[in-house]
Amino acid sequence: MVSYIGVLLYGVGGIMVAGVALLVAFQEKLVYVPVLPGLTKSYPITPSRLRLGYEDVWLTSSDGVRLHAWFIKLFPDCRGPTILFFQENAGNIAHRLEMVRIMLQKLQCNVFMLSYRGYGASDGYPSQHGITRDAQAALEHLAQRTDIDTSRIVVFGRSLGGAVGSVLTKNNPDKVAALILENTFTSILDMAGVLLPFLKWFIGGSSAKGPRILNCVVRSPWSTIDIVGQVEQPILFLSGLQDEMVPPSHMKTLYVKAATRNKKCIFVEFPNGMHMDTWVSGGDLYWNTVRQFLEQNASGKKHNITHQSENDSETR
Repeated sequence: MVSYIGVLLYGVGGIMVAGVALLVAFQEKLVYVPVLPGLTKSYPITPSRLRLGYEDVWLTSSDGVRLHAWFIKLFPDCRGPTILFFQENAGNIAHRLEMVRIMLQKLQCNVFMLSYRGYGASDGYPSQHGITRDAQAALEHLAQRTDIDTSRIVVFGRSLGGAVGSVLTKNNPDKVAALILENTFTSILDMAGVLLPFLKWFIGGSSAKGPRILNCVVRSPWSTIDIVGQVEQPILFLSGLQDEMVPPSHMKTLYVKAATRNKKCIFVEFPNGMHMDTWVSGGDLYWNTVRQFLEQNASGKKHNITHQSENDSETR
């Protein structure tokens, strides 16, 4: 009996070690998913399919990687806000075009959509260090344009894009007017235990109860919780309470961390919002919230924004 239990324990231990080894070796394929199952890496459509005027933009990151982006203008001489949009981890920018089409109509803005390295038509392979460089290249491009009001650049990131946008905004207080975060996680370290529960004993953020012995091997930790408290610009937090991917508590935690030092934060909840459809299920409240945030913080005037619940928003 003793030998049988020993063999069983060795077997289970071996399986766990092998599983962890595979996760360490292939972690980028879990964090970054440029190609959705059954689809190709190329764009299924372009903005012209939705009758949107756009410009193909080619950039080079500081480490020499060639990047592709779409710059979509509301109309040729639009001087409204320019939103630098960072997408989620799966698919490419073409899959966000319907949302961007509505965004242009509702917000009267321009939108710059960057393909991270390894995504869409961009070269290279995704990594935290590389994508951080990509985001900076996109911002530098916008800051040098003469056909937009460069004082009205707002970073908008959803999920992984929120982690990307937080770093960029923190690093560029003189170039980014404000930050919008939607359904963003506190860190990949925390998400590891959410997606694969057994990993919470080995990987986790500062609040994790386990030994966190594998934190050191995570190459893309994207610790938004450590960045958001350093952002000086106004921040709008948009949280879908039915998010099936990122626990809504992550967004609340990010807000609390940011608002401790930054009094220009607002937190709005959407009871029916899921990870990808908060902009749909939120309806007019969603777009009115974003529009007012832009009017207050991307118009050349600075305003303080205090914490606000959805009920407060409905009475504005």
